[in-house]
Amino acid sequence: MILPIVAYGDPVLKKVADEIDANYDSLNELIANMFETMYHAQGVGLAAPQIGKSIRLFIVDGAPFLDVDDEDKDDPRLVGLEGFKKVFINPIIHSEVGEEWGFNEGCLSIPKIREEVYRKPEICISYFDADWNFHEKELFTGYAARIIQHEYDHIEGVLFTDHLSMLKRKLLTKKLSNISKGVILVDYKMKFPALKRSK
Repeated sequence: MILPIVAYGDPVLKKVADEIDANYDSLNELIANMFETMYHAQGVGLAAPQIGKSIRLFIVDGAPFLDVDDEDKDDPRLVGLEGFKKVFINPIIHSEVGEEWGFNEGCLSIPKIREEVYRKPEICISYFDADWNFHEKELFTGYAARIIQHEYDHIEGVLFTDHLSMLKRKLLTKKLSNISKGVILVDYKMKFPALKRSK
């Protein structure tokens, strides 16, 4: 089932999410719905807060990043993206290392805005997968690390716009306000917080 994605301005996107256990109600169904929702919106990651659930869960699939021109296929940042479809439950990032690199990030909760965000190229993370197998201090690099960092931010109540300079954020104020009000055309289902308040 395709779920509506919560738009910028909803308080759930600014909350630190709660851990869950293996008895969380209908977890497998939720994960399946999140994948369906993410693919429908053409995303590479989706965190539970983005569908209105403040829990420490996100999903990723880096396959779209592999659709590059031949001259870019040797980019070392693409390493590890083959088969990079994963579920992260109760993750903990232990370290982020290396020289920060910039990339034009976007977000399904903040449609039609992309901005340069700098992140470390290598992370070490522990997490449970969808079958509740524990993965201890797994290493990810390049684009895989970036996708994880972006989604991990979501369960910490952080948006990619929070990484921008004060000036950049100020310049985006009107666009962000319009997203919150639903004054934007998107081709996937969304829930707009300002519309909710005005009813």
